[in-house]
Amino acid sequence: MPSHEIVSTRLIQSVAEARAAVLSAKVSGESIGLVPTMGALHQGHLSLVEASLRECDRTVVSIFVNPAQFGPSEDLRRYPRDLDEDLRLLEELGCWLLFAPSADEMYGRGFETYVDVGPVAEPLEGVLRPGHFRGVATVVLKLLQIVPADRTFFGQKDYQQTLVVKQLVNDLGVPTEICVEPIVREADGIALSSRNAYLNPTERKQACALWQSLQLAEQLHTAGEKNAEAILGPVKQKLAKADGVDVEYVALLQQGTIGEVSAINGPTVVVIAARVGQTRLIDNHIIG
Repeated sequence: MPSHEIVSTRLIQSVAEARAAVLSAKVSGESIGLVPTMGALHQGHLSLVEASLRECDRTVVSIFVNPAQFGPSEDLRRYPRDLDEDLRLLEELGCWLLFAPSADEMYGRGFETYVDVGPVAEPLEGVLRPGHFRGVATVVLKLLQIVPADRTFFGQKDYQQTLVVKQLVNDLGVPTEICVEPIVREADGIALSSRNAYLNPTERKQACALWQSLQLAEQLHTAGEKNAEAILGPVKQKLAKADGVDVEYVALLQQGTIGEVSAINGPTVVVIAARVGQTRLIDNHIIG
C-alpha cells in the first residue's frame, strides 16, 4: 500500500450536506471520485480508494448497508459493520470525505421509486437473489445524484454488478465514468470480501476451492481447450468434490456481457457462486 499523509477524513451523514460539499469542490474545478461500499473495508475496497486518489482531485467513499438489495432470508442484520475502523483506514489513505447515511436518510418516508435495468440483471445472481440488482441500481443512482462524481470505482469481483451499473449509467445518461478495478486476493487465492469474516478456519480452507477451480479453467484453456462444456465439466467436478462447498452456478461469459459462450474465442469470464457453510461467496476470473 502506498504511503499517504494522514488527513482528517470528513464524515458526513446528511444527504444535503454531502451534496453541498461535493458541488462546492466541483465549482472550484476539482474532479471527484466515488467509491460506493457497504463498509467493513478491506484491501479490496482500499485498492478502489487508491485508484480514485490517483485519478481524481477529491475522493468520496460511501458506506451504506443498503436494505433494498438484501432478500428476506439474507444477512442484512448481521452484515459486518465497523464505521470507526473504516474511518481510520480512510484517514490513513488520505480520503477527503466519508458519506455514511442512515437508511432513513437514503429512503425517506413514502419512498416508491426503483430502477429496473432489464435483461443484464436477470440471469445468475438475478435468479438466485430476486430484486437484488433492482436495489443495487436504485442506490447507485441515488448516490450519483448526491455525489455527482466524474469517476465511480467498482471491483471486478462483482462482475455482473459492474454490467448492471454500466447499463444504468449508459441508459439514463448519468455523467460518470465507471472504472472497474482488478480483484484483490489473499495469499491463498481467496478473493477479498467482507463476508469472509463469517468463515471459520475450516471453511476458510474449503473456500480455496473456488480459486483453484477458476485456475483449473485457465489451465484447460491454456492447454488448448476452447469448448465451453469441456472446461465447465472438470471445473464443476472439482467443486463437487470439494468438502463443504455447495455450488450455485458456474458459467463462462463473453467478457463485457452476461451472455454464455459455447466456445472461447476471446476474453471470457469464468464466474462461480457457491456457499461455504452458511456463507455465500462469488468469484470470477478472466481467461482467453
